[in-house]
Amino acid sequence: MEAARGGKRVVRAVSGDPGLDAYAAEEMLACASAGVPFEVVPGVAAAVGVPAYAGVPLRDAEGADVRFVDARTASDRCWTEVGASDGTVVVSTTLDSVAAAAGELVSAGRKPDTPLTVTVAGTTTRQRTWSATLGTIAQTLKQAKVLPSPEGGRPVIAVVGERSAAAQRDRLAWFESKPLFGWKVLVPRTKEQAASLSDQLRSYGAVPHEVPTIAVEPPRTPQQMERAVKGLVTGRYEWIAFTSVNAVRAVREKFEEYGLDARAFAGIKVAAVGEQTAKALIAFGVKPDLVPSGEQSAAGLLEDWPPYDPVFDPIDRVFLPRADIATETLVAGLIELGWEVDDVTAYRTVRASPPPAETREAIKGGGFDAVLFTSSSTVRNLVGIAGKPHNVTVIACIGPATAKTAEEHGLRVDVMAPEPSVHKLAEALADFGTRRRLAALEAGDPVTRPSERRPGARRRRSTT
Repeated sequence: MEAARGGKRVVRAVSGDPGLDAYAAEEMLACASAGVPFEVVPGVAAAVGVPAYAGVPLRDAEGADVRFVDARTASDRCWTEVGASDGTVVVSTTLDSVAAAAGELVSAGRKPDTPLTVTVAGTTTRQRTWSATLGTIAQTLKQAKVLPSPEGGRPVIAVVGERSAAAQRDRLAWFESKPLFGWKVLVPRTKEQAASLSDQLRSYGAVPHEVPTIAVEPPRTPQQMERAVKGLVTGRYEWIAFTSVNAVRAVREKFEEYGLDARAFAGIKVAAVGEQTAKALIAFGVKPDLVPSGEQSAAGLLEDWPPYDPVFDPIDRVFLPRADIATETLVAGLIELGWEVDDVTAYRTVRASPPPAETREAIKGGGFDAVLFTSSSTVRNLVGIAGKPHNVTVIACIGPATAKTAEEHGLRVDVMAPEPSVHKLAEALADFGTRRRLAALEAGDPVTRPSERRPGARRRRSTT
């Protein structure tokens, strides 16, 4: 209230919904008494949100009475009332108190064979749900080696009732059945390039961890780049070809340095090697004239590149801003098509600094479930700055050349993208995760992440 009176905006965040917070009403009354205006933003209570994420609807088409019980504060009268009811009961309790809560319900009249689900770490990628009955939940948790445990005090949401669809949870568990649910996936790229890939991995239930392996720096001698950008403005070029997002960024930064914008591309044809590079150009305000219809690579770009025609092409020169790594394939192909090429170093790629010690230990010690290699340089640089991934880690490579480099570094490749695209690589990893999960279910084994398996089980897992 003191801060609010001082003209500041104050946010009081609560867990779940403010209406169920024990202190929210008290604080609201205090604000009202002091004349401090306030607003309430409704939230989703854990007792409602967690069952939804666990695939346990609280009501069916016929409807049912739903009761919410906090086991920590429930009175004998409360247990008696919910025990006498045939509705759904949602119990907020702790892992080591679930059996006691089940016992209370049975003592109050609920049948021991009443279905029950228990969810820990609900709505997070460490969520886990067990299905049992009131009479068997203690044994189920013991057989799953969940209890006894020093973490027995962790909060859980238990859903009890014949109409809570617990028996159908294997078909309704949309969250925990995601192909890479809970997988910690290493994404060794520059942070800017990793963003869309990380979003895609999250949609599969994974937890991406971005580790830059390549740092981008300006060229040692910027004069050549400066002359080329000035040539763009003065009409020196017919085409400009971008072979990476970093090339787009380098030209854009040089434009901003000179006070130019996308209008400087007027009259110049623009090519992009692939969809990500094209998106970077569009964000700059430039729609590319040419994006490969097939393979997104220098070879794919050459497949669609028109030959120089002295009648229709007033200028025969192409500006190719690139990394300090050579692009002989593209340059040679353009020359063969009759074009003159200004092959200009727009930026340098250097090995990034090593990640924190904790990340290095996780890489070498099997803390990651998978790693995505998007180029041979990401393999070499990751091993150079952080060490070789543990043999339980699933290795996914974008193509044969990258896979060969991984194997040369002693890594076994589990997943290969069907085409050289980072998004197809992520899809391939998700397909691998799905097959692995289905194999475990068919064998009657618990679904585990690769990092949870002992090295001795590695050979069996790699065949799924």
